[in-house]
Amino acid sequence: MKPRVVIVGGGAAGMAAALRLESRGVEPVIVEREEVTGGKVRNWHKLFPTFTPAEEVLEPLCRGIVERGIECRTGVSVEAVSADGVVLAGGERVEADAVVVATGFTLFDAHRKQEYGYGIYDNVVTSADLEQMMNRGSVRLADGSAPRRIAILHCVGSRDEKVCQSHCSKVCCITGVKQAIELKKMFPEADVFNFYMDIRMFGPGYEELYREAQQSYNIHFVRGRISEASPTINGRIQIKAEDTLTGRPLKMSIDMLVLLVGMRANDDNASLAASAGLALAPNGFMQNKDPFTGAVRSQREGIFYAGAVTAPKSLADTLAEASMAADAVVDYLNADRR
Repeated sequence: MKPRVVIVGGGAAGMAAALRLESRGVEPVIVEREEVTGGKVRNWHKLFPTFTPAEEVLEPLCRGIVERGIECRTGVSVEAVSADGVVLAGGERVEADAVVVATGFTLFDAHRKQEYGYGIYDNVVTSADLEQMMNRGSVRLADGSAPRRIAILHCVGSRDEKVCQSHCSKVCCITGVKQAIELKKMFPEADVFNFYMDIRMFGPGYEELYREAQQSYNIHFVRGRISEASPTINGRIQIKAEDTLTGRPLKMSIDMLVLLVGMRANDDNASLAASAGLALAPNGFMQNKDPFTGAVRSQREGIFYAGAVTAPKSLADTLAEASMAADAVVDYLNADRR
């Protein structure tokens, strides 16, 4: 009989790992708490830095799961994990020869930063909200008009000790550049401003896109965080900030404020870790065995990690790590059977 591996999470990482495992003669079983697979990529419009539609990456994964007959149990939560299986909500146990945890991350709740008015003022949206608006083909203000001045604020829920989120979410800077270009293409006459702490363009093509945003699209980058946002009498939003390059405070009236929300650890990471004797990193993400040769391994033999469950990652890194995790599982299973 084929060895069986339970994959906790049916997002991009979980599906990519399942396809890799199946191709190597292993029987994968995906357990996904949402009613459909795809994770957060389902809600994304286009991907940085190439502006590839997200569905072009996600659809082959979903199709492959169906065509290869991979078992996928949706709408089911995992309560506990171990090297020989998982326990589902309700007490059912699914036996396995190994487990891959690919539960991803949670988006920071922008309501926690009350000074920006998310959920209070019209036309304050998150980067995730904006992606969904783009998917619907309808980026408009609350009154139906087109924005003439847009501010994008970086590091909302990242590198912020006040909300216990000291880590960098890694992909927010390039997301802000990508979304700024998309907005400028939609509204060529609009002024688009990016307010940032510092720009971290770590990936291939990222720095080039950052330069293109300035040189080809005249997108403005202001080094400084917005301290507060408030409504004006004519229905716009007034923001207060400081340009830290010049040391001068500034006020600006805008039509739309986009909050680049970061990644945070899942709330159930602690309970999953406790169920199997796993370790958590200080930021709440799952702690891998080591960052070099054990990036996809846990401290427990037979339990593996894939994707952003261990740290913020780009989709490209997530997919690459899913294949790494699957190969590590196969090596473990083969060693166990010698």
